[in-house]
Amino acid sequence: MRIATPPARGRIASDRSKGPAELVGRVGDLTIAYERRGVQTVLARSYSRSPWHFFPPIDLDDSGCAYTLLLNPSGGLVAGDHLSLQATLGPDCHVLFSTPSATKVYRSLAEPSCQTIDLVVDRGAILEWLPEPTIPYAGSRFHQTIRVRLESQATLLLWDAIASGRIARGERWAFSSLANEIRITTSSGASVLERFHLAPAAGAETVDPGLAGEWDYVANLFLLGDGLPAEKVKQLTDILADILANQPGQVLGGISEPAAPGFAIKLLANSAPALGAMQAALWTAVRTHLWGLSVPALRRY
Repeated sequence: MRIATPPARGRIASDRSKGPAELVGRVGDLTIAYERRGVQTVLARSYSRSPWHFFPPIDLDDSGCAYTLLLNPSGGLVAGDHLSLQATLGPDCHVLFSTPSATKVYRSLAEPSCQTIDLVVDRGAILEWLPEPTIPYAGSRFHQTIRVRLESQATLLLWDAIASGRIARGERWAFSSLANEIRITTSSGASVLERFHLAPAAGAETVDPGLAGEWDYVANLFLLGDGLPAEKVKQLTDILADILANQPGQVLGGISEPAAPGFAIKLLANSAPALGAMQAALWTAVRTHLWGLSVPALRRY
């Protein structure tokens, strides 16, 4: 393992030059890169600054996939936190990212918590991005941006799920603001953009999520890549449509065909178990049909 050079001092110095009101929260960085060596995907270099950390990649099976757990040991995001992650997959790599638990976003009086994810998937590589859901507490402010660049023949499976809040405490849709953007660009220039921003109206105590207000979770699943076989994708969408129809009243979902090759699924779920069961069923279908792989038993510690 080679440890990457830390960020230039100028960047750290500029952070320290801010006034006291701008120094709220922590600035955390994680830079991680992989390369293919024989049949295995291995960690090539990394750098992290707290509160970002990660567990060394685990080989869960003989597929050559490197399973990596991303970790924030502080327990969650507080006001003013700015976390950024840059991950690069070299040619023909296969990496599965997840988290050991949900991302919690705590109450903020003014400053938002910000998280920026930049992912580069090189030629022929496969990236599976499957973190646990984000839970915005009442009064929290959270801004997240996920950007993915897919090179030729690269494939992305991306899952992003957000809870309406701490449901057991009656905090459904009680956060102050939530902005989420996912932008995926392929080598041909075709792209997919998913963006929303929820915030309460002036004087209101909670946000108005529209039709989603009847549900507890909102999720997206993207399978994209210019090397995806069109016939297999068509067969897979039929399989996934049948899966989506098997939990009436618990999960509401639909499949669409974006500008980039592949598909996008939008989901609403009424509980964490229903969301988890649906994610597992969809993920199993994609892995089995597309790559001939089973779903591994993920370690969460």
